[in-house]
Formats: sequence, C-alpha cells, structure tokens
Amino acid sequence: MVRKEKGMTGKQKAALLLISLGPEVAASVYKNLNEEEVERLTLEISSVKKVESSVKEEIIEEFHNIAIAQDYISQGGIGYAKTVLEKALGKNHAQAIINRLTSSLQVRPFDFARRADPSQLLNFIQNEHPQTIALILSYLEAEQAGVILSSLPQETQADIARRIATMDSTSPEVISEIEAVLERKLSSTVTQDYTEAGGVDAVVEVLNGVDRATEKTILDALEIQDPDLAEEIKKRMFVFEDIVTLDNRSIQRIIRECENEDLILSLKVSSEEVQNVLFSNMSARMAESFKEEIEIMGPVRLRDVEEAQTRIVGIIRRLEDSGEIIIARGGGDDIIV
Repeated sequence: MVRKEKGMTGKQKAALLLISLGPEVAASVYKNLNEEEVERLTLEISSVKKVESSVKEEIIEEFHNIAIAQDYISQGGIGYAKTVLEKALGKNHAQAIINRLTSSLQVRPFDFARRADPSQLLNFIQNEHPQTIALILSYLEAEQAGVILSSLPQETQADIARRIATMDSTSPEVISEIEAVLERKLSSTVTQDYTEAGGVDAVVEVLNGVDRATEKTILDALEIQDPDLAEEIKKRMFVFEDIVTLDNRSIQRIIRECENEDLILSLKVSSEEVQNVLFSNMSARMAESFKEEIEIMGPVRLRDVEEAQTRIVGIIRRLEDSGEIIIARGGGDDIIV
C-alpha cells in the first residue's frame, strides 16, 4: 500500500496522479510524452499495488494547485500568482507552490519585463550603466532587445553588444536587485543557482532584431574593439538555412554567384525546404543536374559541408553590403514590397 511520504519523488507523484485520474486520462497524457518518459512512468505505475484514498486526494489537490498557479503566472506573472495564492492558501503554502513551480518551469528572471513595451523599458534603462543595460537586454525577447538597442545612442550600442556577447554567469543577488528596481512587483528569483545569460548567441539574436544601419554601426565598432568577436558574430548572423527567408530574385542572384560545387555540397545535407527553394530558383536543367550529382555523391565530411556553406554565407553578406540583395531585418526599414 502506498502512503504519502515527504521524500516522494516527482516521478512517483506523477505515477500516482495518473492512477488516480484513470486509464483514459493517463492514455491522453501519454500521447504528449516521449518514449523515455512513458517507459519511466509505466515502470513506476506498475510497481504500485494499492493507493490510500488520502494519498490520492493530496496528490490531486497538489496538482490542482500547481495547475492554477501556472495559469496565474501566464496571466500576470509570478508576482500576481503569488498574491492570489497567498489570499487563497496562505503565505507558506503559496510560497511552497511557487517555489516548486518556478523550479520545474525554469522561469527566467525579468519575466514581467518581457511583457512590457520596449519604449517603456527604454525610458527606464537608457541612463543605466552599460553592464546593467546589457544584462537586462540579454534576458528580454530578441525583438524587444533589438528595438531598445537600436534606440540607444550610437556611441554606446557597440559597447553594450560587446558586453552581452562576453557576459558570463551572473549571481542571483545581482539579478534580483536589478530586477526589483526594474519592476518592484516582480518577485525575486527563487533559485540560488547561478543563471547564465548573454554570450555570442544572445547578441546575434539581438542584432538580428535591429535595423541594418544599427547592425553595421555596431559591427564596424566591434571590428576595431574586438575583431575576433566581430568575426564570430558575423558568422552566426545569417546561416545557410536562412536562405529560405530571401526573395526569389535574391536567391537567383546568389546561385549565379556561388560555385556549383559549394551549392551541391550544401544541398547534400540540407533540409527538404532549403532544397525545394533553391531548386525552384534554378533552371530545370540545372536543378536536374544538381539532383543527379547529389544522388551519386558518396559520403562527405561535415567539415567540407560547413566550409562550403560558410563560403555561400560570405557571398550573401557581400551581396547585401553592396545592396544587390536585401535580408529582411527588424526595425521596419527592410520590408520588401
């Protein structure tokens, strides 16, 4: 017989919950799990012989409270959820649910800020230290951060972009302090683990959300300050698979400029979507020839494919710099009509 213990694992609780809800509900839940999760849960369920009714009630109640808390978080953030739950369940019970839920959901800091209008955030942070601005931008949605970065003075844009790219782990105490100032109603971070934000990938996402003029200003400045970082950012700004986002005229121009060998190597391991886009912008004869080459081509080294795609991306960026093609970006200035 199963009795509720303080040390009961989440997997055990999940198994008991499915048992309590019945086979039809359990089958519906299984449809949304991967094979490994199904195997683990099934093994756990199979080890249960009998469940006390009081245990069933406690687990169902716990699940119900967590589901409600998650709904409150989606409506108004962690602070809103905590306030409502405290009124309904008491401070200690509410805090326990919030801690458990935010830990499982890995709720990131500045959740409220991601719901705010970029212009409002800009008004608040524009006079802050560049490192503080970089930290906040690294936690925002890429589009939000791009709008804000584009609106900051040009002389600080590159510095902030560099700080985002080179940012390391930040202590929860620093994050909580900045977060509390940005939105006092937002509760402090609950985890004591160091959280990571920033990095080259983060600044690439931000730069992909700014207008072309801002991007060029930042990259030009970074070329002087940190050439290696600038080169690394450029490599990630536009990847080969992004070719599907270009208009047909630009794709045709790129095909004419690239070496056939590089295109064939790149297409060898490309997705069906990329292949269809490129083949549809070639002559029927060229497309058929490429397909035959790919079909008879043996195994290729991943390094050779990556080098070919890098050369193609380099050509794409050169054509963009010369104004021969347009890569749509944030800011509304590059809308193709």
